[in-house]
Amino acid sequence: MVPVNTYRVAIVGTGEIASEHAAALRRLSDRARLVGAVDVDEARVAEFARRWDVPSSFEALTRLLASETLDVVHICTPPSTHVPLALECLSAGVVPLLEKPPALSLEQLDALLDAERRSGVPVAVVFQHRFGGVPVRLREAPTRAALGRPLVATCNTLWFRDDEYYATPWRGSWASEGGGPTMGHGIHQFDLLLSILGDWQLVTALAGRQSRPTETEDVSAAVVRFANGAIATILNSLVSIRETSYLRIDYENATVELEHLYGYTDADWRVTGLDGRALPALTASREGAETSSHVSQLRAVLDALDRGDAPPSPSPTPAGRSSWRQRSTHPRSAAGRFAPATSRRAPLLLEHAGHGCPVARCRSTGWLRSRRARPSGPCRRRTSNGWRS
Repeated sequence: MVPVNTYRVAIVGTGEIASEHAAALRRLSDRARLVGAVDVDEARVAEFARRWDVPSSFEALTRLLASETLDVVHICTPPSTHVPLALECLSAGVVPLLEKPPALSLEQLDALLDAERRSGVPVAVVFQHRFGGVPVRLREAPTRAALGRPLVATCNTLWFRDDEYYATPWRGSWASEGGGPTMGHGIHQFDLLLSILGDWQLVTALAGRQSRPTETEDVSAAVVRFANGAIATILNSLVSIRETSYLRIDYENATVELEHLYGYTDADWRVTGLDGRALPALTASREGAETSSHVSQLRAVLDALDRGDAPPSPSPTPAGRSSWRQRSTHPRSAAGRFAPATSRRAPLLLEHAGHGCPVARCRSTGWLRSRRARPSGPCRRRTSNGWRS
């Protein structure tokens, strides 16, 4: 029997999302104890510590690590700080659990991977949607066999964020947020898609700023071909007044659908078999079935640490091939290109540095247009159909 440990945990960054983490830790208080909090805003971290009964608070991670013995640090700060803070944790031998996105570029991610390898300490990333009950069953071999081969999929994250939302200084900036709905909003929904369909082979995409007062995009769209032959469309938006998060996968023998907003239960899924027959066995709630939440992912992370395994999140481990590398669809880069999945990376990382690939930015519209030209630089790859990045 695997021993159950009690882990000493801290949270860095005490903004809105930190309360989700604190609530999850409270639900799992028999397995994890929140012993410290960090924020550059002294008043905010003091209020957070009071609300969540945190015994110590600090204005810098360095002071926390010097003062407390820790096992895990939840990093809930603006995206541009994720890698520097994670590197500091790894140097101290502490597991960093990063809110998405883990990094703002492949260069940053490679630095994180290198530090993870040298330290021997795993890095975990928060992608809680993959831990709900139905996706777990969809990834099981008997369910896959019953559904048949996946053929086509749709993945929409259609949300609305007004101008006031972007009054927070770090939002909407390339330097601090790294991207718009692709990087920070739709990333959860298409991580769920990828956790079910597996490795992808080819991506082509568009992105644009339609309405919001940002540097980054507020809409992006992609067409993806997976290694299993399935073709999917992905749409991410922050200008959609009727908000929804929608996932549909059409298999040979059934259609599987999910509609929710920020989180789901088994009841939000629908499965329709051939001839319109419902297949309730897949979506019927089971005893102990998880919802998509920080609690479900944190429990899985703690279970893995108890076993001495790497966290079951799409952590950026360098071993093996994975589908979790994505080149950016953003107009700031020479993106929207044809991008092969070639190495294991953190899920859905968006790279904003152009490499002269065969899709060029259309400067007059801010959108991307395809150009069949031989690329140069590190993206160059010869295929049977010509050059692709």
